[in-house]
Amino acid sequence: MNKITWGIVAALLVLAVIALIVVAVFLDGIVKKGVETVGPKITGVSVKLDEMHIGLLTGSARVKSLVVGNPDGYKSPTAISVGLAKISVNPLSIMSGKIVVRSIHVESPEITFEGGLSENNLGKILDNVETVSRNGGPAPAAANPGGSPKPAKKIEVDDLFITGAKVHVNLAMLGGKEMTLLLPEIHLTNLGKGNDGLTATDLTRAVFQSITSATIKAVADAAANAVGDVKNLGGTGIKKLKSGLGGLLRK
Repeated sequence: MNKITWGIVAALLVLAVIALIVVAVFLDGIVKKGVETVGPKITGVSVKLDEMHIGLLTGSARVKSLVVGNPDGYKSPTAISVGLAKISVNPLSIMSGKIVVRSIHVESPEITFEGGLSENNLGKILDNVETVSRNGGPAPAAANPGGSPKPAKKIEVDDLFITGAKVHVNLAMLGGKEMTLLLPEIHLTNLGKGNDGLTATDLTRAVFQSITSATIKAVADAAANAVGDVKNLGGTGIKKLKSGLGGLLRK
């Protein structure tokens, strides 16, 4: 190979590296915009993402300051706030019909719980997600040249960890008593495993179901302990408490 040919190859490699850098820079913004656009359609509340950094070659991503708003009628401006989440993706799957996420680690999210055990802000968001899921998900944007909708990518998540979660509680049934609770680790596996995968809506539903269930269980236990300590609800109040749990609190 002569010098001219080597020069062409070297120039092409440099261009390829520059292209990767440019794509990576713009991809962060594209994903951020996608989260803030599709997220509210699925959850029915505002979704804001401060920073998204994606490493195309390593298949890694870091999410900073993801904030999920509260439904109308609740006082706190946010339902869930995530300071940091680390994501590992199979890079070869990004161009396929199903994106394979090896792991998601959500670190120390702050969850705000408002309302009672039967009706609360998290339950309302989950209801919104389930309604969208039953209707087939949010309407896809027309992305093909002919104006036809581009099929949404499916998702597989092999491992999802939520660790160090704190729940800030204002429990209506205890006269607005405020508490901060720690949730045990939430670990979900093999979400969307197989050929089909999950839609973004179905993945959101699975994660929200786990967060809501774990939160209600923690709040129920704390409420039961508070009732036992102050002994001001009596037998009738405790029966109502258990009834509102839907079987989460042991009899």
